[in-house]
Amino acid sequence: MEKIQIMNEAALERTMTRLAHEILDRNKGTQDLVLVGIKRRGDILARRLACKIREITKKSLKVGTLDITLYRDDFTTIAAQPVVHKTEINFNLNGKKVILVDDVLFTGRTIRAAIDELIDFGRPALIQLVVLIDRGHRELPIRADYVGKNLPTSLKEIVAVRLKELDKADEVVITREEKA
Repeated sequence: MEKIQIMNEAALERTMTRLAHEILDRNKGTQDLVLVGIKRRGDILARRLACKIREITKKSLKVGTLDITLYRDDFTTIAAQPVVHKTEINFNLNGKKVILVDDVLFTGRTIRAAIDELIDFGRPALIQLVVLIDRGHRELPIRADYVGKNLPTSLKEIVAVRLKELDKADEVVITREEKA
């Protein structure tokens, strides 16, 4: 297997700064803005975005965590006993601008499940999606409002976002099968 580094720590840091600025520009500041990250790496990225936004604006945003396990359309096929983590949204979503955060956008099914769960928590004014990597291959009509990097891939490639909090390194790598 061949591994290619797409983003190193510095590139990931620059990308997060750019995404924070884009979010602030499009939403004209932080008024009614909240961040909700999808477990496992999306919630880490959401907290990092909140820190970047605080550095830029000196204002803190509320950050929630979403576990979509029970909302997946493939729930019965992912494992005999899927591990369910805790969803933590300790604030009202009604009328808020929700920035949904995930690491990799692929088929769109994870985002569909996340939106279904978010709606169970209230009626946001709007939901915007930010992803670190958009690798294409959509199965549903879902697109990101903010993209760190568009990364066209084949279905045989694996995109891995590694973050210090879980993986001891900040990087994005793509794994490809070596040609025989």
